[in-house]
Amino acid sequence: LLCRDVSSNLLSSFPVTGLHGLTHLKLTGNHALQSLISSENFPELKVMEMPYAYQCCAFGACESHYKVSSQWNKDENSSIDDFHRKDAGLLQIQDERDFEDFFLDFEEDLKAHHSVQCSPSPGPFKPCDHLFGSWLIRIGVWTIVGLTFICNALVSATVFRSPLYMSSIKLLIGLIAIVNALMGLASGVLASVDASTFGSFAQYGARWESGIGCQITGLLSIFASEASIFLLTLAALERAFSVKHATKFETKSSIASVKIAIFFCFMLALIIAVIPLLTGSEYGVSPLCLPLPFGEPTAMGYMVALVLLNSLCFLVMTIAYTKLYCSLEKGELDNIWDCSMVKHIALLLFTNCILYCPVAFLSFSSLLNLTFISPEVIKSILLVIVPLPACLNPLLYILFNPHFKEDLGSLRKQTLLWRRSKHASLISVNSEDIEKQSCDSTQALVTFTSASISYDMPTSNSLMPSSYQMTESCNLSSVAFVPCH
Repeated sequence: LLCRDVSSNLLSSFPVTGLHGLTHLKLTGNHALQSLISSENFPELKVMEMPYAYQCCAFGACESHYKVSSQWNKDENSSIDDFHRKDAGLLQIQDERDFEDFFLDFEEDLKAHHSVQCSPSPGPFKPCDHLFGSWLIRIGVWTIVGLTFICNALVSATVFRSPLYMSSIKLLIGLIAIVNALMGLASGVLASVDASTFGSFAQYGARWESGIGCQITGLLSIFASEASIFLLTLAALERAFSVKHATKFETKSSIASVKIAIFFCFMLALIIAVIPLLTGSEYGVSPLCLPLPFGEPTAMGYMVALVLLNSLCFLVMTIAYTKLYCSLEKGELDNIWDCSMVKHIALLLFTNCILYCPVAFLSFSSLLNLTFISPEVIKSILLVIVPLPACLNPLLYILFNPHFKEDLGSLRKQTLLWRRSKHASLISVNSEDIEKQSCDSTQALVTFTSASISYDMPTSNSLMPSSYQMTESCNLSSVAFVPCH
């Protein structure tokens, strides 16, 4: 038996008994077959087609090229060193067996590299060893995750816990912070997967990208990204509308209409995030759990539609703010009520628009079949540039918006007052307990004294028990006890 075609079945494992002489093996379509197949079980294999690219890592599809090149560079460096030693007169005669061993290893590596043709081949989006691929991406993602959680937690706490009045624009800022935290959560999940599978991602790659965890991570990422853009668009329109109708004071616009618009923003973002799950699960095409701007036509169409929608949002924000600034005279912006929020939304608009340009460029370059961008660059943009607004949005609010300092100061005062009132209530409760214990002791002492007075009557007259009982009864009942308050 030299050839075996078991494609498009429901295999969850592949037996190796009696198949050591296989030269051609086809297992495509068996998506339940997620475990790695050892190359030692098929020493004669020439051509193989696997359901996942990670299973080709066991046959040297990822490592042999680098191994050959590293040995070639090592030999070249040693030759250069030998040349310098020869010029210095320090060259020593080396054993010819070392060179023979090297060339034998070199030929074996070439043979191993060209002997097995495995598809699909691993790459930056189907890695063998590490999910992130480089320490630069790894450090950048962890930094973004840490700052995202800390900064968005501070913004959310100051907006929703502050005793000061929460306007509609502050409500939008707080909701943007919440969805940005969700984006940080999605990036944190990817960073955790990279750390837990460090050096051996091929063993877990198939289970990860086809599992429910990857689907939820992709859903969170797309939902948070779209909700952030929609809420930012709503904030820009709200500021433009408020400034247009009132420049000296805040107009009490209907908070109900703002909440309805917020609800529609969240629903639209959720629908967009659920579409990949209903049309073929584009979240599982890569371990990054994001729809890629290349590959299947459905995934490419989804990404292009997403980029067009987001570009439309940025265009609407830009037109609204351009019209706003053009309608104001010189120096009039400083007289607007809450002009700091107007400037802050403009800063967020500029930052998010600049950071979205690389993502839009990737999608349109894939649509135009421009292949001059390497997959490593695309991977870096998806892992670092896409979640970067979730980190910068709250950071800009913390550093440049005076409302954050006001809300933080009022929240700190409220916390101190709450602690003082709690401490005072504890002292009051303790004092009441002490007073109650004192009153109980006084009552017991008075009762015991009255009883002892009664019992001290002479007992020689044994013929009068009724008098004794009556005296005891009267003495006990004559003690007046006033409860303590």
